[in-house]
Amino acid sequence: MALMITEDCVNCGVCEPECPNEAIAEGDEIYIIDWERCTECVGWYEEPQCVEVCPVDCIPKDPEHEETEEELLEKKKALVGDED
Repeated sequence: MALMITEDCVNCGVCEPECPNEAIAEGDEIYIIDWERCTECVGWYEEPQCVEVCPVDCIPKDPEHEETEEELLEKKKALVGDED
């Protein structure tokens, strides 16, 4: 499942450069995550890097976009190529 940023976001921007898929961008009022690019860092890191650096803990899983770990890995491969 992809991640999302809630309205608790303080717009600090520390999450954006941490995303290896460039799925995070500055929105009108808060940062947003493009679920089509978010892989929860599967294939990159053990834990989602945006969640690790977020100072207000406002990046939960997005219940609207449920995906398995295998689906997230396939998405990563489609975004950046198969590096295996």
